[in-house]
Amino acid sequence: MLIARIPGIFARIFKNLTWEIPNDNNEVYLTFDDGPTPTVTEWVLDQLKQRGYKATFFCLGNNVKQHPQLFERIRAEGHAVGNHSYSHVKGFRKSVDSYIEDVDRASELIDSRLYRPPYGRILPRQVKKLKNNYRIIMWSVLSVDYNAQLSGDRVVRNVTDNLRPGVIIVFHDSLKASENLYYALPKVLDHIHEKGYRLSVLSGDK
Repeated sequence: MLIARIPGIFARIFKNLTWEIPNDNNEVYLTFDDGPTPTVTEWVLDQLKQRGYKATFFCLGNNVKQHPQLFERIRAEGHAVGNHSYSHVKGFRKSVDSYIEDVDRASELIDSRLYRPPYGRILPRQVKKLKNNYRIIMWSVLSVDYNAQLSGDRVVRNVTDNLRPGVIIVFHDSLKASENLYYALPKVLDHIHEKGYRLSVLSGDK
């Protein structure tokens, strides 16, 4: 079963993690995982630049190492960046020490206090180790753009049907998600504009 909107009970139980940021300013937070990816990330940046929007990119250390100029473009255009681990590790399959080692390896390339665990999978002991140095960002709205079985229209609805002030939205600037991303993102950005929402970047401040 695919869940586009994360139930609020998650935020109440896992209080050390940031699921959304309620506000009275109609602000929503658009995020992208798994880049930077040549062509895909460049296209995303072009879409945002055309509209004057800013987003937060949770980058993989290995991709930053391979594509430093693309990473620098993200930062130069005023977007926020976050650590998404070095090698897209699954927390449930890693010891605390090896998990933290992978995150620290990425931090050598990504200067940010924002961290998002790949797949959203992270163990309480891993959270305990990371929470003093990072603001751990989850999400409240998942586009599910990476699922090739979903139509582009369904990906759009996954986001637009669940918008409200404070939501953290996830897309992926990856090859795997690119077909749905190319279809859905412009429509979601137009919808955000039409409904009067403001896009803001995430901060490392808790």
